[in-house]
Amino acid sequence: MTSQTLPVGLTPRIVVEAVNGDFSVVGWDAQELLIKADDENVRIRQDDQTVYFSCNDDLTLRMPRGGSLEARSVTGDMALRGVTGQVELREIQGDLSIRDIGSIVIERVNADFSLRGATGDVRVKKINADASVRDVTGSVQLELVASDLVVRGIGGNLKATIGADAVVYLDPKADHEYAVNAGDDILVVLPPGADATLNLTGDEIEVDLPDVLEEDSTSRVVKLGNGSAKISLSAGGNLRVSGQDTAAESADEFGNLAGAMFDWDDFGREFSERISQRVNAATRRAQQQAERAVRRAEQKMTRVMSHQAGHHGPVPPVPPRPPSFRHSNLGANVPEASEARQPVSDEERITILKMLQEKKITSEEADKLLSALEGGE
Repeated sequence: MTSQTLPVGLTPRIVVEAVNGDFSVVGWDAQELLIKADDENVRIRQDDQTVYFSCNDDLTLRMPRGGSLEARSVTGDMALRGVTGQVELREIQGDLSIRDIGSIVIERVNADFSLRGATGDVRVKKINADASVRDVTGSVQLELVASDLVVRGIGGNLKATIGADAVVYLDPKADHEYAVNAGDDILVVLPPGADATLNLTGDEIEVDLPDVLEEDSTSRVVKLGNGSAKISLSAGGNLRVSGQDTAAESADEFGNLAGAMFDWDDFGREFSERISQRVNAATRRAQQQAERAVRRAEQKMTRVMSHQAGHHGPVPPVPPRPPSFRHSNLGANVPEASEARQPVSDEERITILKMLQEKKITSEEADKLLSALEGGE
């Protein structure tokens, strides 16, 4: 990966037509653009203060903070930080993490979305996984979040539709409107002394606030203080309104949704967590496949030894698998004569030698077993 710079002034317009990899953008105070990418993979065209990019691999940009950014297609993950000009993102195939920006409009994110710190409005059309939005001075509109959502620290209006659970921390402002519609459960946390009118709908409604009486109903209106802010909540499952700041952390139905997933101390931490989750999942799948392969190998050895039983007495039991078998990749059942020969793995040889050492089979049987495992007669 090489670096190059372009003079662009304080407020350039950056248009990224396509990045076929991961994309990182950070705003800085310099009046130039720093591009990090392999020369053969990146194409750059400059027209006055507008710079056009496309890249067939990963791309990293450092751009003036006050510039505007338009990214049309990113096939990997994207990270954006410190750009205060207008930002428009069309389609991000991977995770999208954003911190300390101005205002932003996003068409589609196909994985997880996290935003912390925006001085303007935030509008997202569709997020196909989990979402976290925090510390936004302006209004937030999330037309569809397919999975779970956590929202905290919204200065303007809020409108969100969620496919699963939602945890919303609100500090309602006079004459502001907050509307949350979730396919499953909703938890809303309000500060003491909030002034708001709550229109609530859900399978079961719980209002855990001072001086609010319990009511067995699937729809109710609750007025707090002078009722100046308007809060509309509709849950496909249970709906809870609480005055306890730790309510989400102690609610079983939300797990640690508001804590572990969305308290972002270091930029990029969620990327690392996501990578770890993927690695762990891949490891579990590999172990399961290896265990199935080991079972097939044991069955193979048992079948071969059974074939020899008529000449050498009872078939000795297959010994326990050594620990290294957890990560082995053994073959399928004993191949028929028409099948291609498969090499014997080191683990299979070790097992046969161990059986020979323990005098469970003879040397002749060991030779025949190895031959059979390799596809011989």
